[in-house]
Formats: sequence, C-alpha cells, structure tokens
Amino acid sequence: MNLILELLDNHVLMAAIIAWFAASVIKTLIHGFLNKEISLERMVGSGGMPSSHSATVCALALATAFDYGLSSFPFAIAVMFAIIVMHDASGVRQETGKQAKVLRQLIEELSKEDLTKGIPVDNLKEFVGHTPLQVLMGALLGIAVSAILYATIY
Repeated sequence: MNLILELLDNHVLMAAIIAWFAASVIKTLIHGFLNKEISLERMVGSGGMPSSHSATVCALALATAFDYGLSSFPFAIAVMFAIIVMHDASGVRQETGKQAKVLRQLIEELSKEDLTKGIPVDNLKEFVGHTPLQVLMGALLGIAVSAILYATIY
C-alpha cells in the first residue's frame, strides 16, 4: 500500500502519466471521428493526433522543472530525453510509416497478378510516427497538463 501511495505522490510521474492518458484518449476520439469507428488500439498504438509520446515527455520535462528547477541535472536529462523522443517520432518513425504505406500499395498491386505468396502483409503498420503538427500538439498538451496540475493540485 505504501508503494502505491509513494507512486501517486510522485508529481513528475503522475504528470507524465496523466498527459499520456489525455493524449491517448484525444487521439482515439479524433481517429474515431475521422474514421467513423472507435478503435481502442489507438489508446496504445503509435502515430495519430496528438502525439502521446510528445505529451508524455513534455509533461515530464515541465514537471521536473517545477520540482527540481531549470538548472537541475534531472531537468537537463528530461529535456534532452524529450528532444530525442520528439525528433524520433517525427523523423525516423514517420518515415517508417510512409515506407509501410508504399509497401502495402506495392503488395496490393502485386496481389492482382497473384505474386504475393509468402509476403506478410498483416505486419505492416502505417501508424508508426507523427507529423510535426502531431508532435507539436502533443508537446503543447503535455505542457498544459503539467502546468495545470502544478497550478491547481501540486
């Protein structure tokens, strides 16, 4: 019981978790609205608007600043971690999603001529990375969540 209370009292961790959850819910609702179906996979899946990765790491960084200060070692680590995660989400992982989309189209064309035997199509995920706008919106959401938590609760 003490372990759970200690975790709940960790303001930095709670800000990051709440920001992740908020971004995941929003992402799921936006995906449902645009596609006329609710997919709970969007709660934990990569890609989509807003970036839950960006929301999480930005909430983590701002909460770290509030708890430890801007000149602290933990804040430096949190900021660098956030930069790396957001760069990766909009860079490498975004390109991987684009490649999966092209491969899927190529496989569809090849399947018309029955040339796709043995090609694992089901494993290609197109929702892998984020556009810069999705990363920005996730970052702003994470900053807002952390700021609101620290202004009202902590």
